[in-house]
Parts: sequence; structure tokens; C-alpha cells
Amino acid sequence: MDGSALARIAAIIFVAVAITAAVVQMSREEEGPVVGPGPLAAPAADPLRAEQRRCQELGEAAASNPDCLAVWAETRDRFLGRDTGADQAGGE
Repeated sequence: MDGSALARIAAIIFVAVAITAAVVQMSREEEGPVVGPGPLAAPAADPLRAEQRRCQELGEAAASNPDCLAVWAETRDRFLGRDTGADQAGGE
């Protein structure tokens, strides 16, 4: 092969690679702007949560404390989705 044939082959290969790269670039979907997470909302003060903390600090003594037993019953009922007596008396 002479030099002009090699130059033509090289030019054809270069054009084919350029066209392929252009098609690939055009077929990509553009990503929208990156949205960061919004500010976290502070949860409302939960008196049950405060009582749970107090009972936690009591340690083993909480097992015989009637207030802590009531707090644990309320916590269990909330977790299980049960209606409690306080909710029913609230006018539902």
C-alpha cells in the first residue's frame, strides 16, 4: 500500500470514531440539577418520650415503678397501633 491509501484509511477511521463519539454523546440523557436534602424538621416535644428517658435512668427500679409501667404500656399500645383509654376519652 502506498502512503495515500493509508492516509485515506486513517481519515475514514478517524471520521467513523468521531461520528460514533458524537452519537453516543447525543444519546445520553442530561441530568437535572442536583437537589440536596432539605432542612430537617424538629419533632414536636413528646411527653411520653421524656417519661421513657426518666424510666431508663431509673434502671431496675423502673420495673416496680407504677408510672414507668404505665409509660411502657402506652409505648406498647402506640407501637401496636392500639387505641388507648386516654385516646377514647379524648372525644373521638
